[in-house]
Amino acid sequence: MKITRIWHGITNSEYADEYLKYVEETGLSDYRNVDGNLSAKILRRIDRDKCHFLTVTEWDSYESIKKFAGDDFEKARYYEEDKKYLLEFEEKVAHYETFEY
Repeated sequence: MKITRIWHGITNSEYADEYLKYVEETGLSDYRNVDGNLSAKILRRIDRDKCHFLTVTEWDSYESIKKFAGDDFEKARYYEEDKKYLLEFEEKVAHYETFEY
């Protein structure tokens, strides 16, 4: 069984491209450098003046997620420059057991 971790963030649309690049250089890079990370994707949806981002990562276990997120693995992990872009800071991420058929 895999575990899918989903984080959600919102920026102003004017920062959509800039923030995408920033997430690729920080979070996405960090995800991929952790043993046990199976995949990492960014989903983006621009809705008028707001832009929603989802990072969707797949992991081989909760233990692997903890290598990235720490023992409190349900807590969202933020980076220094996120303050420049994000309109809110959601406290938790979502985890789902993932089954493929």
